[in-house]
Amino acid sequence: MKHQITPAQSRSSMLARLLAGAALLLAVSPAWAAELANITGITEPFLDVTLNASVPGIISTRRFKEGDFVKAGDVIIELDQRLEELEVERRLLVVETRRTDFQGTLKLFQTTKGTSKEEMQQKESDYKLAVLEHAMAVEQLRRRTVTAPLSGTIVELPLEAGESCQPYQPLVRVVDVRRCYFIVNLEARTAVTFKLEQKVSLEIDTGAGLEAVTGVIAFLSPVADPASGLIKAKALFENAAGKFRPGLSGRLLLK
Repeated sequence: MKHQITPAQSRSSMLARLLAGAALLLAVSPAWAAELANITGITEPFLDVTLNASVPGIISTRRFKEGDFVKAGDVIIELDQRLEELEVERRLLVVETRRTDFQGTLKLFQTTKGTSKEEMQQKESDYKLAVLEHAMAVEQLRRRTVTAPLSGTIVELPLEAGESCQPYQPLVRVVDVRRCYFIVNLEARTAVTFKLEQKVSLEIDTGAGLEAVTGVIAFLSPVADPASGLIKAKALFENAAGKFRPGLSGRLLLK
């Protein structure tokens, strides 16, 4: 007579085999447990922007080169702008003429009533319109420069002086690497152990090996990726000395 294995006995036997296999793996590779305590990720610049011009034109001046550090507000590229400069000057002359005309008419209306109120109001409207048109010309001139919105290092300048560009074509890439993010995707059960502003231990690749650095949790995604179930986190760390090059990998050390 054959002995039948019950479902409970089958589950118990399977669990025993799994535990035995895990014990064998740990015995063969003691470093396996340590690997579970480290989560790999990638580094990114604190700020990374690609700049363009909203108008077409020919690049007349490049004031900086790749590798240069720029400050917020520095003009990096100028497009040809002679026509726009002349238009600003012309509009300024119109403003001065309309202002003189309006002020003269206003004085005449107030002192001698030698002109009608309607004419005085028309002169005022003409003057205000001239001011607006001058402001529009100034804005058109401003759009022919590419200005750094942040302090950082220029890493890309794809076009040379004399080359033409189209509206919104990438012209400059500026990155701020004085601080960097370490980007990692965490299991849900690991993510709940972290909180914003929490200090964490990182090991970042310098190109010559891993170097320890302390970071601060700056972002924890409120949602998990539906495909993987992982939660994105960012740790911010200082890089004032420029030891770390964003784009290289690193590890988040779990205590």
